Amino acid sequence: MNIALWIITGLLTAIFLLSGFGKLFVPREKMAGMMDAAAWVLDFKPGTLKVIGALEILGAVGLILPALLDIAPILVPLAASGLTLLMTGAVIMRIRRGETKAALLDGTYLALAAFVAIGRFALEPFTS
Repeated sequence: MNIALWIITGLLTAIFLLSGFGKLFVPREKMAGMMDAAAWVLDFKPGTLKVIGALEILGAVGLILPALLDIAPILVPLAASGLTLLMTGAVIMRIRRGETKAALLDGTYLALAAFVAIGRFALEPFTS
């Protein structure tokens, strides 16, 4: 279980770091033109996108660093819980926009983050 949690945590960290840095540094018009699934960014102000990007980066860092440094490892499931809430909002937004495929992908990230949260809170916590 511990190995599965670490693998999923690493995957989520990479995904949320890339996504977060993209939202912070890529202009929203350019991001919207990259692919159809990114058109949602035009529904939000640039400042809001930067906040979402910063939350994704903080969540990604919170998934890995506390455990690696053994400093407040309780932050790992808390970060996973925060990312679960963030992705819940993403799924709701995708469903409202009628973007079913993107909602399924975001739902997968939501499920993986929830699995890490539950896993690190109850199944395989860092501290006993």
